[in-house]
This record gives sequence, C-alpha cells and structure tokens, in this order.
Amino acid sequence: MWGLGVLIPLLGAGALQVSQDPGEVQVTAGDGVALGCQVLAAEPWDLLRLEWVQDGGRGVLCAARLRPTVPVPPAPCAPRLRLAWHPPRATLSLRQAQGDDAGHYLCRVTLEI
Repeated sequence: MWGLGVLIPLLGAGALQVSQDPGEVQVTAGDGVALGCQVLAAEPWDLLRLEWVQDGGRGVLCAARLRPTVPVPPAPCAPRLRLAWHPPRATLSLRQAQGDDAGHYLCRVTLEI
C-alpha cells in the first residue's frame, strides 16, 4: 500500500478558488481512485484551462479547456486516467493504480480571457 497526496491550493485572493479532495488517500496496487477539483470564480467566465500534474517528473497528466456550464463526460487523457467535468467540479479517475502513481497531485486552473 502507498499514498497519493493532493496539494490543495487556494488561488486568486477571492477571484478564483480551487479546492481539491481528498487531502490524502492510501491506495493498494490495482485499486482505482478519484481525485476531485472544485473551481469557484467570483466573476463569470467563459473558458478555463484545467491541468492535473503530478510531482516526480511526470509533468502534466491531463489537460482540458472547459466551459462553465457544459459538462464533459469521462474522457481518456492518458493511460489509465480519465477526466470528467460536472461544473463546478472536475474529477480525475485513475484505474488500476501502480507503485509509480504514488505522489502529490495538483489541479492547476487558469482562466482564459
């Protein structure tokens, strides 16, 4: 068993709030896990770029451009990874976790104008 940690940023001094859950989870090899990212903006927006990144040199695991009211069904973004968007929440799902999946995951959000 090993752990997946989630970095929890709070960005934008009220303009944009990004929260992740769970804070930390223990996963056994072969299990699935879902990591959530909730995005709240003080002002209306048209498009945002959401990226899931992992420490340890793997870089961007999944990236998508999302609209505030348009859900996106789970879509593959890398082997064993799927991204879903049900505003205001994005979920990264990992199937069949392996040892090299251990680490910290960050949901990085940028509002595009």
